[in-house]
Amino acid sequence: MPSKMIRTDKWPLQATLQQRQLMQDTRDEYRVFCRALSVVVLNNWATLQQAPSFSAAVERLIHPTKKNPSPRHHYFAQRFYKFPSYLRRAAIEFVKGQVSSYLTRYREWQSGYRSRRDAKPPRFNAVAGCYPVMYRGQLVKFDADFTTASLKLWDGKEWLWHNVAIKAVRQRHLLGTVKSPALVFNRHCHLAVPVEIQPEKLPDQQRVCAVDVGINTLATASIVSSNGTVAARRFFHPAADMDRRDKRAAMIRGKARKTGKLSKGFGRTWYRKVQRINENMAQQTSRQLVDFALAEGADMIVLEDLKGWRPKAGKKRSSLRQRFHQWLHRRLATLIEHKMKEAGGKVVYVYARGTSAWAFDGSGRVKRHKTQYELATFQSGKQYNADLGASYNMGARYWAWKHKLTRRKDGQASGGKRSPGSPRMPVTLSTLWRSDEAPNQCVA
Repeated sequence: MPSKMIRTDKWPLQATLQQRQLMQDTRDEYRVFCRALSVVVLNNWATLQQAPSFSAAVERLIHPTKKNPSPRHHYFAQRFYKFPSYLRRAAIEFVKGQVSSYLTRYREWQSGYRSRRDAKPPRFNAVAGCYPVMYRGQLVKFDADFTTASLKLWDGKEWLWHNVAIKAVRQRHLLGTVKSPALVFNRHCHLAVPVEIQPEKLPDQQRVCAVDVGINTLATASIVSSNGTVAARRFFHPAADMDRRDKRAAMIRGKARKTGKLSKGFGRTWYRKVQRINENMAQQTSRQLVDFALAEGADMIVLEDLKGWRPKAGKKRSSLRQRFHQWLHRRLATLIEHKMKEAGGKVVYVYARGTSAWAFDGSGRVKRHKTQYELATFQSGKQYNADLGASYNMGARYWAWKHKLTRRKDGQASGGKRSPGSPRMPVTLSTLWRSDEAPNQCVA
């Protein structure tokens, strides 16, 4: 049974101008409280760390009660009138993490762990961009169908309840338990709603979805069975979005060639648009890949282990170098892993070298076309898509490791005892055919 996980949804609010002003005042009031509280926690850190309850110890310093009528710091009772207790405790936990992070970085600086020899010590920044946590039942209440949220907001004099309409919600809250959201107010206002879910484990149907992430084609997926049967395959290539991104990249490249020394913030508008197009492509493609794997009965997605790999191809300010910098492998892999885990599946990584350089039928190395690099020619003269063949070999490498025919790290089949010094053949799709003594199968 997969463990429980927390996923955060964004619920936009349809607030009036008056309600937006109240949300801004509530956010500012909470930040002022956290700023003042951080100084108290920083100055009393050693004593607070020894207390049985950190939150209770801080409240004894700032909050007057019947048993504690005269706290050390009277400023909080005078300045923050009727500040909600749950919001105060949320601020204490936030400031605790803020101060702890600063002290950890300062101790590392004192110990000599610095980015450079003349690095200055870290400074404590009490001005933090935090948002108030609206505890359910105390600061926020939802109606039965989650179309209206009642928020307790600060109007400059007191804390009052206000009903705010919710524009739209996802269906994730129907699958789990809704936790206390945070009120986020910038140019737009929304609730960041954490939902605790526990996905059910997917049934094992002896199928995996192998995904090859490329430069020319964004992603190529194939469903590979344990006996080497390719049940389905699909190309994911958002050409329109990639053209929009490449057009802006060409504008950046053209301006850079006319500029001797690039200044700070050069082309920031174009870079921001390129980054957002890439993020949108990664989100949509990862969702399509996971849906494809689930529809074909695969409980696992296989990716190449390219973490930490840096491309070296292309000259400075060239289109090839720029395309490598815009490659979506790590972002796409991270989103696939998150979405697949939420669906109850898994993501595994296999050795990357040689997946597209060797023919999936075991005939040997392939020869890539000079102009159409995605086209591969086998030694037998057969032409095939290199990315598609690479996805076959990736799925085969996982099953070969699963069947203990190889080690996943090197991606090579085990050598025989008679020729220990000879190079071993990398694992391809034909390795599963030979191990199963089955004919070459590809029904897709």
